[in-house]
Amino acid sequence: MADPRVHPSTAAPPPSSSSAATSSENSTQHPRPPNPPPSNPVPPPATYVVQLPREQIFRYPPPENTRKFEAHTRRKTRRSCCWRCCCFTFCLLLLLIVAAAVSAGVLYLVFRFKSPKYAVTNISIKGMNLTSDSPISPGFDVSIRAENPNGKVGMYYLKDSAVDVLFDNAKLSDGVLPAFYQPRKNVTVLETSLTGTNVALEAAVRRTLRNAQKQRKVSLVVNVKAPVKIKVGSAKTWEITVMVKCDVVVDALNERAKIVSNDCDYSVRLW
Repeated sequence: MADPRVHPSTAAPPPSSSSAATSSENSTQHPRPPNPPPSNPVPPPATYVVQLPREQIFRYPPPENTRKFEAHTRRKTRRSCCWRCCCFTFCLLLLLIVAAAVSAGVLYLVFRFKSPKYAVTNISIKGMNLTSDSPISPGFDVSIRAENPNGKVGMYYLKDSAVDVLFDNAKLSDGVLPAFYQPRKNVTVLETSLTGTNVALEAAVRRTLRNAQKQRKVSLVVNVKAPVKIKVGSAKTWEITVMVKCDVVVDALNERAKIVSNDCDYSVRLW
């Protein structure tokens, strides 16, 4: 007996072979379009080579390169300025030396300049007490003979000169020369008084000085440093420095000292 609540369903008819063929033909003639790509695709992991235009590479350098170039340029400019300054100074000195040499040559050829001559003609000594080890205060009265053998050249001996007497490199006294003008072909004897105050001699120097006095051969050195201007006609040269060194040997260290030997040399400093 059949259940009255169950109703029979009508099954759908199977598709016919003609309709299946028609669907297959339509799908073949009109393919379905592909899906559009996503708006933000994710690139696969890989290595990329970025190529920039050559104009951009050379026309716009990085800022750090610009700073390095500017610093290098400033250093190069400073070096160039220093080099030019050194070259200018060297050329100026060379020009002055050449001018001085030419002037000296012209003076020698025109006026036949002869070297002056110097000698210590007299020396008187006081206060050389060597019997004790206490400091001494010696005094020297020195006469210096200066000869100008030139017939057309005069010499001005200026102030700020210096004269000293030494024994074994120990200074005993010092003083100055008087300022004066020495005309052409002239001989002048300059007298100066030199003094020393509380001169403390070392034991070895004092002992050597005593032995030399016993042998009556005391070797002294008289140094003279004098600023001089040379007069040629009505013109004067710049100030030059004459330095005289006289090796003098005396027989005693008193007021009656006599000169045993005397040898003087001189040099000139042009600047």
